[in-house]
Amino acid sequence: MVTRSCAKQNPKRTPTARDIQRVWRVDRNVSASTARQYLYWILRFRRYCNALGLDEADELTRDGLGRFLHWYADSRNLTANYLARAKSSFRSLRRVYEVIGRPMPSWKPVECRPAPVTAVLRDYAAHLGQHRGNPEVTVRKKLDHVGKLLEHLHCSGKSWRQLTLPEIDAFLIGCARRYAPSTTADIASTVRSFARFLLVSGRIRTDLADAVISPVKRPLENPRQALPWEDVQRLLRVVDTGTARGLRDHALLLMMSTYGLGAGEVIGLQLQHIDWNAGTLQMFRPKTDVSFVLPLLPPVARVLARYLRHGRPAHTLTRHVFVQMKSPFGALTSSSAVRHIIIKHATIAGIRAPYLGSHVLRHSNAARQLDVGTKARVLSDLLGHRDPGALSAYVRIATQSLREVSLPVPR
Repeated sequence: MVTRSCAKQNPKRTPTARDIQRVWRVDRNVSASTARQYLYWILRFRRYCNALGLDEADELTRDGLGRFLHWYADSRNLTANYLARAKSSFRSLRRVYEVIGRPMPSWKPVECRPAPVTAVLRDYAAHLGQHRGNPEVTVRKKLDHVGKLLEHLHCSGKSWRQLTLPEIDAFLIGCARRYAPSTTADIASTVRSFARFLLVSGRIRTDLADAVISPVKRPLENPRQALPWEDVQRLLRVVDTGTARGLRDHALLLMMSTYGLGAGEVIGLQLQHIDWNAGTLQMFRPKTDVSFVLPLLPPVARVLARYLRHGRPAHTLTRHVFVQMKSPFGALTSSSAVRHIIIKHATIAGIRAPYLGSHVLRHSNAARQLDVGTKARVLSDLLGHRDPGALSAYVRIATQSLREVSLPVPR
């Protein structure tokens, strides 16, 4: 199953209203009433380009939109709220140009993430990436933590050269007042790492790392959040598979609940990772980038195939399986998007739970596997736990198994 290529017949031509509406119909994401509003704005945008001698496609950028709106609003004394629909119209017209094969400028200038401003932070970032093997997202997080520490020292007129244990304690006590214990413990881990780096790089002579105290995180203090398996089935049943968005949501939720996948694993799935002939899925752990292979079970294969044929837009710039259902149809990029999908359908299903995070289906699957007698070694491999003892966290939520070993309460 592959994404169909763009039709590249005369890509320099300007799409007509009929071309535009044809693309929108294929994408299945623009209603008839919305299409009329979009065409209204597109017509005015074209008049603007013709009046000023501008190339329409080159102006389909964020800056180009700003110039058009400024020109249009000034000439008619309009408010920003009235112009809100114009941005969506621009993005939808860009989508049409992409489908007909016209190369488009970036929507907004590429913003390069600035490098750390000081030599010690640059060296620390290099140390984390080259010697510790930390991915970029982890490096950015740790640099943010160290930045908070350096800001704390700066308020006292000090720098990392004057780093002492009392200063570290004062900083972490302040963090404990503002953040959850788990966040404070994470920051403390970074401070420990930074202090160790300063020592091994010869910048300080005192070993402070081993003396850094962080909040105590008791193992299994908070049970994993999971849903009863009946609620998981109800969640899947309420998804409206009569829409493109519903087909996507149903396929995503079914994969997560069937295989116990986390949000990062499922949104990282790409078209080339599905081997339809062999009946396998190649998945990747987001934290370690370690790959593993899952069987493409027939129910999952049917739902995935239906989504790819009738739900996923035909022309996309990404190979990711699960994409956003609005132009420009980019990949789902964060676990929060998955969490919103779960919450949306749980609300429709009338499921009441204290917390519905992006991992709730992973935890629900683990509890279900324990209830049906899946061996610990097998389940540990499926969930990606190197330590089989980590399964004890799921034993607390495998309610059916707990009922079977419960003891009668004396009267």
